[in-house]
Amino acid sequence: MFQIGALAALEDALGGLSERGFDLYVGTNSGASVAAVLAAGQAPERIYRAFLDPADQYFPLERKHVLKMDLDAWRRTIVSAWQALRHGTSSLISRAPAPSPAVLWEELDRFYDTLPSGLFSLDAYERFLEDFFVRRGIPNTFHGMPKTLRIMAHDLDTGAQVLFGAEGFEHVPVTRACIASMAVAPFFSPVRIADRWYIDAGSAQVSHLDVAVGEGADVVVVVNPMVPVRAEAVPTGHGLKGSVRDKGMMWVMNQSLRIGMHRQMQESLVRIAGSGATQVLLIEPESTDALLFMYNPASFAARRKILEHAYRTTRTRLKEWLAAEHPALRTAGFTPKAEID
Repeated sequence: MFQIGALAALEDALGGLSERGFDLYVGTNSGASVAAVLAAGQAPERIYRAFLDPADQYFPLERKHVLKMDLDAWRRTIVSAWQALRHGTSSLISRAPAPSPAVLWEELDRFYDTLPSGLFSLDAYERFLEDFFVRRGIPNTFHGMPKTLRIMAHDLDTGAQVLFGAEGFEHVPVTRACIASMAVAPFFSPVRIADRWYIDAGSAQVSHLDVAVGEGADVVVVVNPMVPVRAEAVPTGHGLKGSVRDKGMMWVMNQSLRIGMHRQMQESLVRIAGSGATQVLLIEPESTDALLFMYNPASFAARRKILEHAYRTTRTRLKEWLAAEHPALRTAGFTPKAEID
């Protein structure tokens, strides 16, 4: 939501952007879908309006498209748990000597190794995205995209970074590459492409900045919603609390990911700025604004707040950059489209 709001503000405020767009789009995680849609020539402003209006069917994403249990993975876990329970119960009923601690730990290890590889499957989201591509006339191939598109993921079994759309990986359907980039553990199961499994590698994917620089970009616009949350009152299902800890395990993991990604982002920006070859425009929320992300993502009101906040703050930031004649805007040839309020 933050990315879409910020991109809509860019399109509305900068002359030349809506006409020609960018030359290269690099996406990771949920940003992979955004990058793919933009590379196909769809307007950010249209996507923005679709998410503001729950009756708009342009991009009718629902919770069921993302939060679909990975039944195959869970089936293996349930079978393993049942076997361990049956073994323990039979020992109890038969009054046989209690299993040794070593045997119990062996059973626990076996159960541990059969835990699901992810809570949810992204297959339903892939089908949703394929349907959207068909309805909007978007090609599902990297060669068919009007603009250059790169989607990042990592090979699960080697740790190698993979750039879908680049040489050797241009044959993969765009929608499949998108879900491979979204497969962040432990939420989503790894995605299989040919005989390999792929995941989102979290903070390691900040190197998409290097991808753009490597492609020869003079100006890189980064829309990064992953900043650490800083708040004195955290919204939880039990009311406002004083720590992210009170939001539960998933948000502790989320905050950990945000801390790592933001730190590496800052280090990459310093390194790129030092080279002097590429100008960077960074659009991200303040740490105190990141509190907006802690509300229920299925809530229309929460989504609307993030969209509008991203749009409004990006417009304000652009006004300041234009007034200061930011060198990145000058290099890219962007000028004010109209008076920015």
